[in-house]
Amino acid sequence: MPQIARSVQNVPGSRIRELADIAMSMEGVLRLYFGESNLPTPDYIKNAAIRAMQDGYTFYTENAGLPSLRRAIAASYRRLQGVELDPAGEIVVTASGVQALNLGIRCALDPGDEALMLTPAWPNGSSSVMMANACVRQIPQPLCGDRYQVDFDALAAAVTPRTRLLVYTSPSNPLGWVATEQDQQALLDFARRRDLWLLADEVYDRLYYSGAQLGDPVPSILRRATRDDAVMVVHSFSKSYCMTGWRVGWLAARRDLAAKATQLNEFIVSHAPSFAQKAGETALAEGEPVLLRMLERLKRNRDLCLDALGGIPGVTVPKPDGAFYLFPRIDGLRDSFAFCKRLLEETRVGLAPGVAFGAGGEGSVRICYAADLTVLEPAMERLTRFLR
Repeated sequence: MPQIARSVQNVPGSRIRELADIAMSMEGVLRLYFGESNLPTPDYIKNAAIRAMQDGYTFYTENAGLPSLRRAIAASYRRLQGVELDPAGEIVVTASGVQALNLGIRCALDPGDEALMLTPAWPNGSSSVMMANACVRQIPQPLCGDRYQVDFDALAAAVTPRTRLLVYTSPSNPLGWVATEQDQQALLDFARRRDLWLLADEVYDRLYYSGAQLGDPVPSILRRATRDDAVMVVHSFSKSYCMTGWRVGWLAARRDLAAKATQLNEFIVSHAPSFAQKAGETALAEGEPVLLRMLERLKRNRDLCLDALGGIPGVTVPKPDGAFYLFPRIDGLRDSFAFCKRLLEETRVGLAPGVAFGAGGEGSVRICYAADLTVLEPAMERLTRFLR
């Protein structure tokens, strides 16, 4: 009897989704396990999609996405990052950030190749490597004092003749860690010396609390890379614009990889939905005031959660500089999935287990603090009571 391919059988299921499936069968759950707000997409974006459908944006687009959206993305990089990208040759619109991640990985790896992944990290990166019939080597980021670091010695020790790719996320999901300029340069130099592709997941770059002023983005690796560097950046509209269900993202990359990614889009998804692409244009053009208000709310939420957890013995909570997650470490915790399942069953609070985020994640849980206070305050009250 024909069997399912071993390459996909070996891809583990998402422990976040496993926990969420239990929670979705229950009533009254305060849901902090997914990486999203419980607030809907703003009306100005929804109205833009309605206008786009009325204007006829219901047909196929170019595989690389609407030229107008690619120009808008390039203009955003110019304004926010001081980086010049060619919208016709270096930007590929994708049906979500995860599809951009998958596409970039597929373009970089042959079967049997290896990728280095800084962890704890969103599990989709490692799974995408495995789906490409390649091997992933997870390199934990150690917590040194109150800040996570990059272990370059461990990275160097993990390199083999089959290593082709290095993946990191800044701001990090789940850590909230943000790569410094020194970190970025060292990662870029590491990849250059070893002839590796460097993939930066920058989906959370606008959710940053440590810039000169609120609203400043995390500096992109594209500021330091040349256009000839083997560098690609994954991005999405999901987090900054509350568009998780819309499934629109992009990949910025060297011309040869962008061209191949454009071609492969045809065989994977053809293109992102045309009216959703037009809504993305509006988000970039008109979204700054709404984004700033969201950042103010997220910063307050972060500080509320830090205050709630700060005095609990045995709980260590590094202060995140970006994204919208806390990743508290709980002394003596050996099975974070069992902990989160029990918390869910006893208190109706849903968190993501640290084990879901790979090497270095066990012993912690992830709290998404993007929810509004009607969800976040009672959830933190129940969690802290449970921990105590």
